[in-house]
Amino acid sequence: MSEQHTQHTPRSLIVTFYGAYGRAAPGPVAVAELVRLLAPVGVDAPSVRSSVSRLKRRGLLVPDRTASGAAGYALSPDARQLLEDGDRRIYWPWASRREGSGGGAGWVLAVFSVPEAERSKRHVLRSRLAGLGFGTAAPGVWIAPAHLYEETRHTLARLHLTSYVDLFRGEHLGFTPTAEAVSRWWDLASLAKQHEAFLDRHEPVLRAWQSRPDTPAPDAYHDYLLALDSWRHLPYADPGLPSALLPEGWPGGRAAEVFRGLDERLREAGRGFVSTAGPLH
Repeated sequence: MSEQHTQHTPRSLIVTFYGAYGRAAPGPVAVAELVRLLAPVGVDAPSVRSSVSRLKRRGLLVPDRTASGAAGYALSPDARQLLEDGDRRIYWPWASRREGSGGGAGWVLAVFSVPEAERSKRHVLRSRLAGLGFGTAAPGVWIAPAHLYEETRHTLARLHLTSYVDLFRGEHLGFTPTAEAVSRWWDLASLAKQHEAFLDRHEPVLRAWQSRPDTPAPDAYHDYLLALDSWRHLPYADPGLPSALLPEGWPGGRAAEVFRGLDERLREAGRGFVSTAGPLH
């Protein structure tokens, strides 16, 4: 769930739908209902079906029959764990992440060594650690705020990569000031641009909703699914570094407040559209 995201792809929107609404279904979601519910955000039936097949191959969706006998898909246990881990990032108040609450202050270090005969695993490890929000402290040494430890452990175990990695917790003791070191470990300019792109796209949407007295379910569903699909990647690119270590005027807090405003206004109204579009199972 953490790949770089520049546009709404069918596969990403399907994952977003399951995260927001589909996992609450008591059984598998019928393929026909997926087609119906992804149409409002511009995903056609062939794209739904091909994306579902790719997610099945990745082990995230499991084919099953609904209570009425229709073909459908349920989330795998790994996918549910992935979404639960994602909830803690996506909906955890940004300020508390900045202060390191809920996971302890300091840093978690991932140190890995991969035999040359299995060098393909090296690429997988690097991409997964980067996708979790780790920065690079040195070759083979990756660093992240300590609150990411549990999710890192879950992810590496799910991908059967634990035999290549050791995890440590610690403090940065110098010699470079930590704020200066952080600017080497992460590309803060790139992260800031990602937050600004989210604001450019979705802050006007929030302002428009704030001026409306009503919250029609179809409109709420459309705008919320697109906002969540954009937002859910940002807390992975930006791991919630402490405010004191970030440049002045950092846009991450404002982006989080915009998403929070859209979530509070639209999420439950969007659920009304899902429930009236037809049974999910």
